[in-house]
Amino acid sequence: MKKFFFNPVFLLGLALRVGLIAVVVPDAVGNWYVPFLSASVGSLSLDPWAVWLHQGGTPAAFPYGYAMWLFFLPLSLVCKALGAPLAYGYGMSLVVADIALLQLLSKMLPGRDRLLIAVYWWSPIVIVASYVLGFNDLVPVVLLVFSLYYVKQTRPLRAGLVCMAAVSAKLSMMLALPFFLIYLLHNRALRQHLPMFIRGLVIGAILLLLPFAVLTPSGGGMLLSNPELGKVYRLAIDFGNGVHIYIVPLVYLFVLYATWRVRRLNFELFNVMLGLAFLLVVLFTPASPGWFIWAMPLLVAYQARSDRIAIGLVALFSVLYVVSSLLLAGPGGIFSEQLHSFEMLMLPPQLADKFASLVHTVMVAAGIILAVRIWREAVSRNDFFRLSRQPFVLGVAGDSGAGKDAFSDAVKGLFGAHSVATLSGDDYHLWDRQKPMWQVMTHLNPMANDLEGFAHDLVALSDGRDIQSRHYDHSTGRMSRPFKIRSNDIIIASGLHALYMPILRECYNLSVYLDIDEGLRRHFKLQRDVHQRGHTVERVLASFERREPDSVRFIRPQAAYADLVLSLQPIHPQLLTEVNGKVPPLRFKLVTRSRHGFNELSLTRVLIGVCGLHVDMVSNKDASEVALTIEGETSAADIALAAQLICPRIFEFLDLRPKWQDGVMGLMQLITLSHINQALTKRFIW
Repeated sequence: MKKFFFNPVFLLGLALRVGLIAVVVPDAVGNWYVPFLSASVGSLSLDPWAVWLHQGGTPAAFPYGYAMWLFFLPLSLVCKALGAPLAYGYGMSLVVADIALLQLLSKMLPGRDRLLIAVYWWSPIVIVASYVLGFNDLVPVVLLVFSLYYVKQTRPLRAGLVCMAAVSAKLSMMLALPFFLIYLLHNRALRQHLPMFIRGLVIGAILLLLPFAVLTPSGGGMLLSNPELGKVYRLAIDFGNGVHIYIVPLVYLFVLYATWRVRRLNFELFNVMLGLAFLLVVLFTPASPGWFIWAMPLLVAYQARSDRIAIGLVALFSVLYVVSSLLLAGPGGIFSEQLHSFEMLMLPPQLADKFASLVHTVMVAAGIILAVRIWREAVSRNDFFRLSRQPFVLGVAGDSGAGKDAFSDAVKGLFGAHSVATLSGDDYHLWDRQKPMWQVMTHLNPMANDLEGFAHDLVALSDGRDIQSRHYDHSTGRMSRPFKIRSNDIIIASGLHALYMPILRECYNLSVYLDIDEGLRRHFKLQRDVHQRGHTVERVLASFERREPDSVRFIRPQAAYADLVLSLQPIHPQLLTEVNGKVPPLRFKLVTRSRHGFNELSLTRVLIGVCGLHVDMVSNKDASEVALTIEGETSAADIALAAQLICPRIFEFLDLRPKWQDGVMGLMQLITLSHINQALTKRFIW
């Protein structure tokens, strides 16, 4: 906070606020809020609303819950103790909320402090609504932004508790609650935090809403009789016979449905959709001018992420808001007489009485233009929004024993099992192992597999549809009963023939071929089939010779169609030679061949500088294919740091705690993730 207090522009804005508090006492403050607070501090009670009504106060004075009252109470008590006007305590409480909101926005938009001072701290909407017109909407908004901040920090219990405090401060904040629930439900990495968020909501309701409902029936009556709540029904289409379609609820439900339709929300998209809902609600409601503060976090974030046109458009919208609010403030409003005289002198008679409505119309038009631009720039161009239209599909091919399952599991560990659907080619063998057809045909022959079914199911998953599949149990050689596979954000399709058919190759956003050294492949396959799948050594050795022709004919040619080829090789072939019946500890090198990549230079620099590896890079004449040979040992921590440097944007798609691996598999994770990032970028461009 010190960085703001040393900024003269901030201090000037603070002085302006204090000056307005000292010289301006808006009608709502002088007639309602301060008298209510005066009655509260004069006779402290858990039901200050009943005390106020007992003294003959109007029910419209303070239609808010405990959170709002408790927020203004401390400085009101200080002013009473000092003998100062309670209006000062009310105003300075708003300043506290104002500074807190600025600080929160600074945390959520790091590095943009100068812009925040310009577009938020000096926002005409905030200054006029809070300090000229006297509205207290800063309080529920700062509580709501606190809740957003805790969600971003993955503190769901605090987020739920503070969200309910915002609802207690102003019932209209209930509009935000469905967006929180959709965000936590549709972001699969965060879904585990949904129960804790709901627990926070329940605790907040018990602490703030339940006492308000049980102990303060007078407060509940004041809240429900608030005339502001009825304004949402004024804009309506009359169908006759007492049937209306209310525009504001319709617009809100449309934005809510659009949010629900996004398969997976990131925080930025969630924040934008919530802000759009608030902006459209206040635009289409003849609401209190204070309601426009609800949209300020959205407008500030939009200006921070967009260009000067956005800043100019928001500035125009803010000026129109100020003029419209002051014109519509009524005969007793601030500056209303001067503005009315201006209308009479400067405008023709036929326009003078419509001037306020015309200004309001232009303001609404500017707000709608803002909403359209925000949707186009912050929603439709959002990577998560575009990913929600179609999953990202990764194809993995390779010979038997090449490590397809281990590689797929390593990639799944980065994105989280909750975000990945897997399709295995082994599950599409046509016959159980006991069938006599396997005596004349091997698994490597495409004719022994239902590749059409594999392609059909992959297309269905890519289209967002669920499928029914079976699982081939390698230990028994039999197929399981059918089970459902749900489509997901990431689909990994692996198998012997994953790149065999053209239609399969068309489905992939990124295709990978595992081209393991033949001696190493046979070594690993022997270890796997004997120790994990229960085969005899003789049977495995015989299968090598029997399957070799099919491997040469059907499997290895698929490498030519892969975007990325990962070849695991021993440092020295002699390492696979047994010594005294044992194979010495293996050391590997990784050879990668990439087609149409564009960040191999940065990848090489990071592998050398961060991971301490030896890297040789060779490319063909047109740089359409690049080969890297990587040798050395590295840790999972180094791999994670290297990924953060090479492709930081992809981390938003990963699990909250990605499972990075050591050694060669970690390098495969890093290189594959780099190419996934490239493939996502290309897909979004195209």
